[in-house]
Amino acid sequence: MTDEEIFTIKEVSSYLKLAEKTSYRLASEGKLPGFKVGGSWRFRKSEIDAWIKEQEQKSKSGK
Repeated sequence: MTDEEIFTIKEVSSYLKLAEKTSYRLASEGKLPGFKVGGSWRFRKSEIDAWIKEQEQKSKSGK
């Protein structure tokens, strides 16, 4: 698995252990970093990993 791997909504949901509906909502609201190809969401693994670290920092700082 490389950092440039691209996830589908199903794959990113599995990676984050979220329901697909939750991942779709977060992506639609701009809270989860992703982009659309046609009508389908795609997510770069490196950006998801950075997002996870950002969420960890927010929870540690109480924001």
